[in-house]
Amino acid sequence: MNDTREHILKVAFNLFLVKSYKEVTMAELVEKTGMSKGAFYHYFRSKEQLFLEAIKNCMSSITPDFSILDKNSLYEFYHQYAVYQNRVLNSLQLDGDDLDRGLTVNYYSLVFDALKIFPSFREKLLEHEQDELKAWKGVISTARKNGEIRSFMNDEQIAKVFIYTNDGIALRISLIKDRSEDVSDTLLELWDSFYRGLKG
Repeated sequence: MNDTREHILKVAFNLFLVKSYKEVTMAELVEKTGMSKGAFYHYFRSKEQLFLEAIKNCMSSITPDFSILDKNSLYEFYHQYAVYQNRVLNSLQLDGDDLDRGLTVNYYSLVFDALKIFPSFREKLLEHEQDELKAWKGVISTARKNGEIRSFMNDEQIAKVFIYTNDGIALRISLIKDRSEDVSDTLLELWDSFYRGLKG
């Protein structure tokens, strides 16, 4: 992706995050990028096109690269994942001078807007969910085979507990704007307890 296109996407995402899809105008987008109208429209012809690409760009940048996480130990995998997740949330909160930690909740609003405006966006979310579930199940299966964990729960159930806990904590911290609470600390406290139960 070229630098100009990347610049437009970053500026647009920050504007959509601070305001909302409906409130942001093309004129404002052009002004905030510091580009001429003609140069801007060379890259994006409509607000809808820009919005969808900005959301997809953000999603791809916050989706974990599971290949870099330790797959031989469930304990190491989820610890590395928690650190990564905290970095991602901080990048959403600090990506711009006028962004506040509490505005992370707007990310969720943007996703819901994208689902309303572009029904096909749901497929992208489902694809992300399946990739995440597959990665967790693979690590959990290995942990079970290696004797790291023993549980009556099947691999998918265990994976969903890890995933849904993560989703819930991220949303909760975003909604209550609790600056004292660190996502990775909270995740690890709960995940470590769950892990001890899985060890039997």
